[in-house]
Amino acid sequence: MMMADTLTRADLAEILHGDIGLPRSQCANLVEQVIRHMCEALAHGENVKISGFGTFVLRDKAERIGRNPKSGVEVPIAPRRVLTFRASQTLRDRIVRAG
Repeated sequence: MMMADTLTRADLAEILHGDIGLPRSQCANLVEQVIRHMCEALAHGENVKISGFGTFVLRDKAERIGRNPKSGVEVPIAPRRVLTFRASQTLRDRIVRAG
């Protein structure tokens, strides 16, 4: 695995190339297709679960009243949809062992 702080799409494509031997362009295309399918599913309101990794979950948050910490003025916070990630137990166990 790379020693960089961030795993990028290019890194994923390079790992695929090394593991399965397809041309780099095909590997990059596969990575892009997987990410595109995940994004489309989330955009359509579906959750995305990857066994052994985790689940991307969409949550609708209701409108609420917030407070400006500097002035103390109350302001309404509009309802919104947020994306959360819940790591699988397998991933959590691997992270604890690695740390």
